[in-house]
Amino acid sequence: MALKASPFPNGFVAGIHAVGWALILPCFWFLDRLIAVCKSTTLEQTQRLEKECYLHPLKVFFGFIIFFILFFLAAPFALLGFILWAPLQACRRPFLYHREPPSSLERETHSGFELVGKASFGFATANLCLLPDSLARFNNLGHTQQRAAVIGQHIVQGVCRNDIRIFVDSPSSCGTLSPSNSILPTANSSSYGATERQAQSPVNHSDSAEVNVSITQSNSQVVCVTSDDTKEPSDDSPSPLFNSNQNSNQRDRAGHRSAPRALLSQGLRQKGDVPWEVSSLFPANVDILCLEEVFDKRAAQKLTRALRPVFGHILYDIGVYACQPPGRCSSFKFLNSGLFLASRFPVLEAQYHCFPNSRGEDALAAKGLLSAKVLIGQSQKQRRVVGYFNCTHLHAPEGEGEIRCEQLNMVTKWIGDFQAANKFPDEDVAFDVLCGDLNFDNCSPDDSLEQNHCLFEEYKDPCRAGPGKEKPWVIGTLLEQPTLYEDDINTPENLQRTLEREELRKQYISPPVPAKDRPLVYPESDQPWIGRRIDYILYRESSISKHCRTEIEALTFITKLAGLTDHIPVGLRLNVIMDSDCAD
Repeated sequence: MALKASPFPNGFVAGIHAVGWALILPCFWFLDRLIAVCKSTTLEQTQRLEKECYLHPLKVFFGFIIFFILFFLAAPFALLGFILWAPLQACRRPFLYHREPPSSLERETHSGFELVGKASFGFATANLCLLPDSLARFNNLGHTQQRAAVIGQHIVQGVCRNDIRIFVDSPSSCGTLSPSNSILPTANSSSYGATERQAQSPVNHSDSAEVNVSITQSNSQVVCVTSDDTKEPSDDSPSPLFNSNQNSNQRDRAGHRSAPRALLSQGLRQKGDVPWEVSSLFPANVDILCLEEVFDKRAAQKLTRALRPVFGHILYDIGVYACQPPGRCSSFKFLNSGLFLASRFPVLEAQYHCFPNSRGEDALAAKGLLSAKVLIGQSQKQRRVVGYFNCTHLHAPEGEGEIRCEQLNMVTKWIGDFQAANKFPDEDVAFDVLCGDLNFDNCSPDDSLEQNHCLFEEYKDPCRAGPGKEKPWVIGTLLEQPTLYEDDINTPENLQRTLEREELRKQYISPPVPAKDRPLVYPESDQPWIGRRIDYILYRESSISKHCRTEIEALTFITKLAGLTDHIPVGLRLNVIMDSDCAD
């Protein structure tokens, strides 16, 4: 049965909810600005020093008074709105569903299985820290609405491009290949915050801004380069989406020899069993995108408007509010789960569960698990092909591994229950993926409980060599917040170069957390320094159809959101081959 767009059972209830939220919003916004005007990011502090601006204390003083008065005046209306809004949460479905009308069914489904019995699927996950602006500033990130618009456009530019891989056959080549934004198709735009030093995609800061993109079928191409590795590609390369725009801010700093730059993708490095790369663009042809910490409703709407030309099926504002469970005041949820799911494929079923064991500040948000079943297409035997995709965000504070282990137990059970309830004998399952911000890594002694959880016996982690041990090529995904705007990591290209050099990674990637009362010895002798990897994409083979085989095509650490979030997004592409001669 198709999902309904509205989370409420009828239009009358939805209308009352809208009135209640309209009364709450001004008071909420004034409180947000009241706190934000007193809290600056390190980028804003640096800019004031460079401009020798000494009026900031006056701005804080008068801004605080003005917003406090406005908050006080709006509070009675907010109280009335709360009386209307809070009881309705008991009958609200825990997500909004946006569907773009497709031009044809073929545009939404995958013809790979039907034609040749194999297909490739791309997944990506990213923690965006799109909290209300005042709260985001405590993570050294501001301007939530502008960041949401820019992030959406960066994602669209990446996933809509042609996937051209370049392999260098030159002994003098150094570093990995990566896209050059001097030839990346972009358009002029005003700069925002940390992206002043980046090449900007087109940005409209209005709430009604949309990104219109022509979506074309992209084909993977491989190009071998054997010539001089210092030669840059021509700027006359045709653009599939936008007119080319040269931005002088993307030129390499003097004295630094650049690695050879490829048109729209970089070469893969093969170490062990996983081809991997560090890319300054989002992977081409991502099919399902999972985002975390999209707590702000207006930011979620901006992301939806930006992504809907590419991802026709979007679940957002996922989670529950007010007293949970309804009627009990022991746990009041001020924020939703922060999860955001965007899919090219139609969503057949979706289910959300809220973690009941959250504690401290995490209990204010409705963190949980979202499970979805998507329609992929048909097999060569005309059987329906589906996929399962699960996304979550676990408990955050360090030193509380017992809570995260309990949540992992719930995740395992809830996924099993969802698939058991929604699996039919006439379907083929192509993939079963779990991703999200798990808030523990595989190298910190403090996270040993989570590292040994039975979840990793069911789901495969491409980056994991074993409990507490990463594969040597792995890169951490959690950045040190105070350093987000430093020159080494404030643009996609700079962050890419930094991640490729171990001595620089130590300065900007969060280090492992030692066990309580024990000194940290890290890394072990002859082992690389990796840092905290808390963003995961896992896949399971035991739950897919018996005649399907899965192999990893590429794993990508993405630097495109440099200066826009404190996490490094991760992408995974899986090849699924279906043997038509066998049956379940």
